[in-house]
Amino acid sequence: MFGSFPNRAAAYAQVGVETGVSTADPHKLILMLFDGALLSIGTASAAMENRDIPGKGQAISKAIEIILNGLKASLDLNAGGELAARLSALYDYMSERLVYANLHNSRPALDEVHGLLESLREAWAGIAPGATATTAAA
Repeated sequence: MFGSFPNRAAAYAQVGVETGVSTADPHKLILMLFDGALLSIGTASAAMENRDIPGKGQAISKAIEIILNGLKASLDLNAGGELAARLSALYDYMSERLVYANLHNSRPALDEVHGLLESLREAWAGIAPGATATTAAA
């Protein structure tokens, strides 16, 4: 069943992600996209420190994929108006900064995008249906 995974922990993690996606509401799915992009940027940062060029490139590519084909693609530009348009432009900017980080081994560019994503994730978590100030802070 899990023959393609290098170990059982990876198989367990994959099942956990699949289960989380299939049971999540739309708001939670966006949080999962933010978490995935943040994790990929963290992985790219570690790979950059270890001079793991292929690993850095793969992690940055994954972050760009999540930002453009997950977060940006989920925007409703008609219903979201100016806010959605600004977020769309911000996601484009983030992907450009990640390409720059990859080409120039720029840790500041990675940190910049990480900070932007963290801020957006916090704001998104704070508007969760039924969220309170204490829930959002946790």
